[in-house]
Amino acid sequence: MRRRLINSTLAVVLVVIGVFGVSLVLVETRTITSSAEQSVKAEALRLANIVDSRIIGGEPLNSAVLAKQVGGGRYVRIEIPGRPDIEVGDRPRGSVIRSETQGQREETVIVEESRSSITREVGRTLLIIGTVALVAVIAAILLAVRQANRLSSPLTDLAETAERLGSGDPRPRHRRYGVPELDRVADVLDASAERIARMLTAERRLAADASHQLRTPLTALSMRLEEISATDDPETVKEEANIALTQVERLTDVVERLLTNARDPRTGSAIVFDLDEVVKQQIAEWRSAYRSAGRALVCSGKQGMRAVGTPGAVAQVLAALIENSLMHGGGTVALRTRVTGNQAVIEVTDEGPGVPGELGARIFERAISGRNSTGIGLAVARDLAEADGGRLELLQQHPPVFALFLSRVARKRKDSYLTVR
Repeated sequence: MRRRLINSTLAVVLVVIGVFGVSLVLVETRTITSSAEQSVKAEALRLANIVDSRIIGGEPLNSAVLAKQVGGGRYVRIEIPGRPDIEVGDRPRGSVIRSETQGQREETVIVEESRSSITREVGRTLLIIGTVALVAVIAAILLAVRQANRLSSPLTDLAETAERLGSGDPRPRHRRYGVPELDRVADVLDASAERIARMLTAERRLAADASHQLRTPLTALSMRLEEISATDDPETVKEEANIALTQVERLTDVVERLLTNARDPRTGSAIVFDLDEVVKQQIAEWRSAYRSAGRALVCSGKQGMRAVGTPGAVAQVLAALIENSLMHGGGTVALRTRVTGNQAVIEVTDEGPGVPGELGARIFERAISGRNSTGIGLAVARDLAEADGGRLELLQQHPPVFALFLSRVARKRKDSYLTVR
């Protein structure tokens, strides 16, 4: 492409120089010839006037006197009736410019000049025109090379960007080249790179979230199946099987929720639901794990609250908080429900060491963990809460108090206190 641009630009310049150069040479040649002829003619008229004045005045008239009046390189012959011809200079050979003038005393003045002077003048003009043309060609080549580089380098750079996208590197380069058409292509490639990066990020995030979120229900389901296999009591088998079916339903809900968030994290399916049911279900689900760890899980606060949200998402948020207290906390874990304004609040606290001071403001960021965990659980829990218009906050670091805020639907008040062990 670079060579084509240079060749095409040079061809255009050469054509322009050829057309205008030839025209200029023709015009200059004609002008120089006309000027020379006019000069010879004027010389003849001037000499005729001088001859007339000397004849009338009776002054001497000879070649020595006239030689001072004749320009160099010209030949003059004066023919006076009754007198010998007067010649000044050497008569030129070959093609000449000739002018003949008749004086008042019937004398004839003839002036001749060789055309070689015209040839020399035309040669000097051609040299000047040729020099200017050469400079124009060199300037055109330099400009063509510069323009070719300006156009070909961005195209090469854009090709490298497209190749990088194809090889799986979606980082946008944000380079612009000052050429509107090329900048438009760069805009499109950068936008495509950002979309690809978002898609790859969403896929990686889905894989990480799925790995983390499916672990808890699968572990609980495994525990139920182990209890079924270890007992011969039909009633126990039936009870554990029903709980296992509930775990399967929750597992299905987790998968659907993850897929929904992968398509659009802002999409929620909020409904009005009974908050007590979700809390009781989570306590029943985690009761065995806490008993195995020799710890207690208790619930207290206001009952009978109805909130706006997705029951499955709220259950996942509580599961993440309860699991976080089981893995990183200590002592008794307490769930407390309360009302603040038009919001229902579920607080989860334990008697452990709490959240380190340097992590307090970043505890909900991905990959942030104080005890070598994945750092995904709380980040996913926050996203789930915000998807339905709620929010998840760390109210206190020592001891740790996490609070889930949901929009509340008012109904008949019923305050009581419930403890489940």
